[in-house]
Amino acid sequence: MAYFEPKWITQYRRVGRRQVWRAVEAQHQIATMSLVDNLDEQHLLEQMLERSKPPLPQTINTDYLLTTPFRYTSAYPSRFRRPNESGIWYGAEDLSTACAEVGYWRWRFLMDSQGLSDKEVRAELTIFQARVQGQSIDLTTSPWNELAQVWSHPTDYRGCHVLAEMARKSGINWIRYPSVRWPQGLCAAALTPAALDRPHPERIQTWRCRVNAEQLHFSHAETWLSIDPKTFTE
Repeated sequence: MAYFEPKWITQYRRVGRRQVWRAVEAQHQIATMSLVDNLDEQHLLEQMLERSKPPLPQTINTDYLLTTPFRYTSAYPSRFRRPNESGIWYGAEDLSTACAEVGYWRWRFLMDSQGLSDKEVRAELTIFQARVQGQSIDLTTSPWNELAQVWSHPTDYRGCHVLAEMARKSGINWIRYPSVRWPQGLCAAALTPAALDRPHPERIQTWRCRVNAEQLHFSHAETWLSIDPKTFTE
């Protein structure tokens, strides 16, 4: 099925750079400490675990917050990644969109789980900034935005998968696209580690997240953000 004109990838590519936010489950507590008696044993255990993991991609990035999506595969698809394909690093151009993206899936989990729809999920999140750069495709611009129904379909990712595959083969580093769950937001999908041009994340913050059927609430120090799930696109 032809979702778009393949020549668009080279015809409308551009060099772009954006600061983006990403929210992930907090990892500040080292789980292996509970399995050992001292720091030396913990360091040895971490080395053993590291050798059992898939190899790190060839990249200047050294922090797990930047490398993890490229290091592992998943049996579940995402918008620009087929099942079991190489990972993609997703970010958002503003913090609210990053929170909405990660919060949507926690809210969806509650709504889809029998007996949990009246419960509340609480979690700590690590939210940080990185920079995407290099050859890019901007799906918010012409002619790409004429096919918005393909890029923004809530459940059918086939067109996005075809685009990501062809973009990688054409040397595209990242794709800019509208957030599907939070339509007022903009996102970035880094297709390769080279799209993240700094070795470490920036502005790392720990946020608390509370999600129930009626509201998503995020807080950090004296900053807070509330999201009404009725505003989500599904």
